[in-house]
Amino acid sequence: MNHSKKKIVLFIFVFSVLFFFLFLVFSRDTKQKFTFYRDAIIRGDSTRKEIALVFTGGDFSDGGQHIQKVLKQENIPAGFFFTGDFYRDEHNKTLIDNLIHDGHYLGPHSDQHLLYCSWEKRDSLLVTKNKFIRDMLANYSEMERFGIHQNDAPFFIPPYEWYNETIVQWADETGLVLFNITPGTLSHADYTTPDMSNYRDSEKIYRSILDYENKHENGLNGFILLIHIGSHPDRTDKFYLKLKPLIVELSNRGYNFIRIDQLIGK
Repeated sequence: MNHSKKKIVLFIFVFSVLFFFLFLVFSRDTKQKFTFYRDAIIRGDSTRKEIALVFTGGDFSDGGQHIQKVLKQENIPAGFFFTGDFYRDEHNKTLIDNLIHDGHYLGPHSDQHLLYCSWEKRDSLLVTKNKFIRDMLANYSEMERFGIHQNDAPFFIPPYEWYNETIVQWADETGLVLFNITPGTLSHADYTTPDMSNYRDSEKIYRSILDYENKHENGLNGFILLIHIGSHPDRTDKFYLKLKPLIVELSNRGYNFIRIDQLIGK
């Protein structure tokens, strides 16, 4: 090997080592800004004024048309995570097609909305690995009818927003990325009905979001904020009707709304 070639080889080696070192530093720094709980990401970069809106759906879709209209008017991208039953319900087909057309992220939420682990003892699994995988594949099977494949939508939020480390591991081994909502607000309580002891009206839910933003140093930076796309008819006080004023208020406070895969995909 002549002197010129040796210099080229040496340059490539040094550049590769430097690139790898910078990659490790950047990856570690980015990860440290994320928040994890039980091995799953529950909040994005807390130093950036970015929020990911995610909507889940199973039995009800009454807010779908309104939500889709508001997001389109405000030019806001969001993530939608539906059960297999939701995808296979023909009444939801037009809504799903419109959400895809608008450029939103659509993902799975468990085919049959399984409860993965005990409410009382979270480490106690209620499903086997085989049942978990079969259920997720069935969810993706319904999504494929809309042209959405697993490789296109690896992120998913667990049913009931309830999971443990084993479920996260099974998801990872299946090529999926489990994430969960950021705690601290009452947005996820929009499914409750007046007869429930944990009922929260829409004004209380709305205020909880703004109060959290006011009281915490990093506000809602990196937040994964969940709203249900529909709720039981007994809940006449629909929180999704406050979506537009919420988006406007948070936008005025300097927040940028991005898709969930952009928030945690790094």
